[in-house]
Amino acid sequence: MTEGTGTTAGIAGYTALVTGGGSGIGLGTATRLVRDGAHVTICGRTEEKLATAVTELEGVAARSEAAGLPVGSARYVVADVTVEEQVGAAVAEAAGPRRHLDILFANAGGSHTMGPITEADLDGVRATIDLNLVGTFLCIKHGAPLMAAGSGEGVDGGEAPGGSLIGMSSGAGHFPHRYLWAYGSAKAGIDMLCKYAAEELGHTGVRVNTVQPGIVDDELMSFITAGGPLLDDYLAEMPVSRLGTVEDIAAAVRFLAGPESAWITGEALAVDGGHHLRRGANYGLLFG
Repeated sequence: MTEGTGTTAGIAGYTALVTGGGSGIGLGTATRLVRDGAHVTICGRTEEKLATAVTELEGVAARSEAAGLPVGSARYVVADVTVEEQVGAAVAEAAGPRRHLDILFANAGGSHTMGPITEADLDGVRATIDLNLVGTFLCIKHGAPLMAAGSGEGVDGGEAPGGSLIGMSSGAGHFPHRYLWAYGSAKAGIDMLCKYAAEELGHTGVRVNTVQPGIVDDELMSFITAGGPLLDDYLAEMPVSRLGTVEDIAAAVRFLAGPESAWITGEALAVDGGHHLRRGANYGLLFG
């Protein structure tokens, strides 16, 4: 994981929860937050993966300390974002002794089905919506009360300010990607859910935004990024024609998480090399 050389002290001491934080964009974002001095809790369903990720994050914190930079920390909690009790427990753990959560990146997601609508498996569709849309809803439901201004202590020991909640959407939720309709519909739901939450929670000091990544070279997308017609199709429809990196997305989330974006809420930020300006990818290419 590339750590870079600079740091921003704007989130030093902040508490953060990153769901799906054991790998990919979740781990990349946790790395960026820890590097900038935040106390980050990652969650996911696989304890071994989480434990390995925390070891990596502790190394990031140690190198920051050695360089005289703000020192963050990392820990994990095993949680399935589709199980309400586990989400509530993860949020409470991440809030820590200050009883306040500054940042929540609802990153966990994925697709359990792909292909024509008329041939879709209902269980796969429901699982996709549950993981993405319902999981994000549960993060907002349980995270927002602990992110509200005045809930717990601030970093300086005074009254806590409001927090920032970022939902993980996708370009597939903004414009059609052939045969990726269940995933895309769930991601579109996240964008609208977060707009509703931004409108409803603004008076509490909680900001809510989403990021809409394009094709990113991580574990989840390796079946595409390894090469082939679908990757070629993606690149042909991107004005900045390259694969995205985990760091590209982490930088966008970091901006939305911190005080630099204090007057931004209800935004859906495309981070996709301009892919949204053209047409979506044709996943039919995977079916021959």
